[in-house]
Amino acid sequence: MSEEILKALMQLFALIVKQDGGVEANEKEYVNNFLTQQLNDETFHEYMELFAEFAGLKEEDFIKSKSRPTSVRDSVKIFGICKKINRTLTQHQKVIVLVRLFELVSSDKKFTSQRMNIINTVAEVFKISKEEFEDIQTFVKEQTPENLDRTSILIISDKDLKCQNCKQISPKSFNSKIYILQIRSVDLYFLKHDSLDDIFLNGLPITNKRLYLFANGSSIRLSKGRPIYYSDIVSGFMIDDTTLNISYIAENIAYKFPNGEMGIRDISFSETQGKLVGIMGSSGTGKTTLLNLLSGFTKPASGNIKVNGKDIHKDVEDLKGIIGYIPQDDLLIEELTIFKNLYFNAKLCFRDKSDEEIKDLVNKTLNSLGLLEKKDLKVGSPTSKIISGGQRKRLNIALELIREPAILFVDEPTSGLSSRDSENVMDLLRELTLKDKLIFIVIHQPSSDIFKMFDDIIVLDTGGYMVYRGNPIEAIIYFKTLDEQINRDIAECPNCGTVNPELIFNIIEARVVDEYGKYTEKRKVIPANWESTYQKNIPHHTVTKFHEKPISTLRIPNWLKQFRIYTIRDCLSKISNTQYVLLNLLEAPLLAFILSYVIRYIADPNSNIYLFYENENIPIYIFMSLIVMLFLGLTVSAEEIFKDRKMIRRERFLNLSRTSYLLAKILILFTISATQAILFVIIGNSILGIKGMTFTYWLALFTTAAFANLLGLNISASFNSAITIYIIIPLLMIPMMVLSGAMFSFDKLNRNIGSVNKVPFIAEIMATRWTYEALMVSQFKDNEYEKIFYDFEKEKSIADYKRVHALPKLNEVLNLVNKDFNNDELTKENSDNLILLTNEIREEMTLVNSVKFQYLDSLNPESYSINAAISSRSYLNSLNKYYDSVFFENNLRKEKLLEHLLKVQPYKTRNLMNSYHNERLAEMVKKAFEKNPIIEYNQKLIQQFQPIYLDPYPESFLSFRTHFFAPKKWFAGRYFDTYNFNLAVVWVMTLALYFTLRFEALKRIIDSVGVINLRKIFKFLFIKR
Repeated sequence: MSEEILKALMQLFALIVKQDGGVEANEKEYVNNFLTQQLNDETFHEYMELFAEFAGLKEEDFIKSKSRPTSVRDSVKIFGICKKINRTLTQHQKVIVLVRLFELVSSDKKFTSQRMNIINTVAEVFKISKEEFEDIQTFVKEQTPENLDRTSILIISDKDLKCQNCKQISPKSFNSKIYILQIRSVDLYFLKHDSLDDIFLNGLPITNKRLYLFANGSSIRLSKGRPIYYSDIVSGFMIDDTTLNISYIAENIAYKFPNGEMGIRDISFSETQGKLVGIMGSSGTGKTTLLNLLSGFTKPASGNIKVNGKDIHKDVEDLKGIIGYIPQDDLLIEELTIFKNLYFNAKLCFRDKSDEEIKDLVNKTLNSLGLLEKKDLKVGSPTSKIISGGQRKRLNIALELIREPAILFVDEPTSGLSSRDSENVMDLLRELTLKDKLIFIVIHQPSSDIFKMFDDIIVLDTGGYMVYRGNPIEAIIYFKTLDEQINRDIAECPNCGTVNPELIFNIIEARVVDEYGKYTEKRKVIPANWESTYQKNIPHHTVTKFHEKPISTLRIPNWLKQFRIYTIRDCLSKISNTQYVLLNLLEAPLLAFILSYVIRYIADPNSNIYLFYENENIPIYIFMSLIVMLFLGLTVSAEEIFKDRKMIRRERFLNLSRTSYLLAKILILFTISATQAILFVIIGNSILGIKGMTFTYWLALFTTAAFANLLGLNISASFNSAITIYIIIPLLMIPMMVLSGAMFSFDKLNRNIGSVNKVPFIAEIMATRWTYEALMVSQFKDNEYEKIFYDFEKEKSIADYKRVHALPKLNEVLNLVNKDFNNDELTKENSDNLILLTNEIREEMTLVNSVKFQYLDSLNPESYSINAAISSRSYLNSLNKYYDSVFFENNLRKEKLLEHLLKVQPYKTRNLMNSYHNERLAEMVKKAFEKNPIIEYNQKLIQQFQPIYLDPYPESFLSFRTHFFAPKKWFAGRYFDTYNFNLAVVWVMTLALYFTLRFEALKRIIDSVGVINLRKIFKFLFIKR
């Protein structure tokens, strides 16, 4: 108590005792005792003299003066003192002052009008309600149950009492009476008793008919029977007001970690509504593990947990919304305001409430938590604070409090907070128990005041053993008794009332001292022994079992409405981060500018005219564009789920739709990527003069980015460290760069990876391989210039390959076969040659219907004949003539068309080629510098050049794998344009990634691999050997 307040109290005491004849001996004794409790000997005399001075008397001369009315001067003093106190004391402290004034007057039973006028004035200035004023007055003045018949009074006695309104607790064999007064507005309790037996408050004897503050954590010890705890008193007052009945019963729950170690061992207990239960223990004893088990986050290896007879794991639907969980870490969206954080949380919990109703509920909740004035402030991060740690913690509590769960689990609510903030948060949680809530709290190193707030504590020891469950003050006495300490019956300091919770753990973890007087690592009592001692000495506490279904206010919206809420919430959080918005908007166009400006190449050193036709860097631009979009898509999504993981855990606890959350994320990321892609294309294509392909490029780049978005979300959801995620990104990107087809030819890779006539299988799972091929093929054959001549060039290329390379090779093979046949002997090599002839002729029969061949079945060693040989030669010669005619016909048509264009629009045709056709890109898709235009592989002839003109031959109904730069793709019995087909493949891959994300396939694989104990493997491989 401050010096200023103590002086003010002395003045009030003096003003009261001055009335009606002056100071009485009992009043002097009361002041004397009051100051003795508050001060040391030296200061005591100072304030006693001050009291005497204020009373107009000397300390040694308390002579009765004549009765006189309260003077105007005294009245003014009273108002002045009360106003001074009003500005300094809390309402809680003002009530205590008023009770002390009543007690002062009661000390001599002089409840005169003058004295009561002063007390009435004090109560009026202190804003104490009339009802509570009368409660205090009755409690102080009256001494019998009949006269104390008020709802705010509880009587402890085993006798039948003649009062209808008062509450009663009936301990066995207690003939006297203890009276408890409740001041509901400030949650204060006072006690007095009329017993001649010894009664102890917090281990200290108390005098009968004196008033004592019954604070949090207090206990009353009677001469017989069990102690009466603070929680018993609170429950006694609440018994008629209880609107919610809860029986929470944990039976033999145990938990084993994936590595085989026991986390929790065979714990059983039961609790009921209106209790604040602390879970305590040293680091690593399993406090959070137990909280996760009790809340239903983690399923126990054995045992069960029931709420009103319903198993929390089996009867999930019946208990939906009943349990709330507040983790130690933030569940706040840093970019949103306090109001918006709570608003969107409420939107996800109350589908039946209108928008206005939700806003009113949010404002009401914020007001109750003292956050309404700061509701428009951004939350910020814990490291870059905008609101204080205590306010952050209160807002986290509000996220659960707004839906009013019946049972609340809180992990380390005071962690990282100041002493003041810690007490404020704990006061808030304590108040919830007055509304019949059952609250479990994991707490580490609580202060004395916080420790005494708990109704019960659960103490865990190393290995998950429960070594105590019961009243917190009794816990100190229990362990001091087991440790055989001298003052084992006293839990609190007799002078200041503080307790030292650390004493419990000092006793539990006490170490053995060696012969040198040094502590060893060996404990005096192992955890298992502490547990067995607890089981023997403390009987299992039981509660009344209820079977009614608890009422839940949780009304989850449907998945579509959740999707809308998630989308708006995520959009607002991103838009409010200016740095994030600017970076994502400027990154793509800036990279496009840098890339395109650097590679804008002019071939003629004597000219300043840029020609798209001559720029040899266009294929590089296409490749790098895809890599940029891959990188942007990965980086924009890589932390999206990781940073929300704690919030996701809570929302999963509420049974909210994961699909809605993911679809909202995907929609926003796709929007960002689509915007980045169009900005990139507009800038890059404009600088490089790529015309008429804006949508084509945008769709390919967006498709790549969308795939990267889903890939990034998968790694974001699967790894537990941001550093790991960013290490993974290069490991994903580099294979996609190497196996895209841009850096290395697929037929010139390592033989174990590469492929001769198809894209290697490992490259087929690389999105960049599909989008790079799509853009290269489309840029070549779909531009305004090439579209005019492509069909002619394609027919010419096919015919030229056949007559110049394929048919001469087949004639050569046929000559070898006939040579052996004439010698009446077909070697193994020529048997393979016959297979090659069969394969090639069969393919030609499919492609060219006008040229017939009747001896296909005779092209094998057993059936080969002179007629087959003659017919084969004739067929090949006919094919040669056919392809000659095709080549010359298409060449003539092209020349005529070109001649016409040059005649009609000579400059436009040349400009068309310079503006739309790129020579370097054409060389790449034609493989113009291929040394081996044709090779023999697996009894087939493989065309190695001009793949852009070669349609793949269908091997089966679903065979889609082809050579690189194929103009068409075969699938499901028909041909598709390469651009459309390739982008469709990437979207299928993207869809597959969505399902792996939705069902957490990658995370499950990583977690299962993580179960392997690498330490044991290392020990087995190296140490044992």
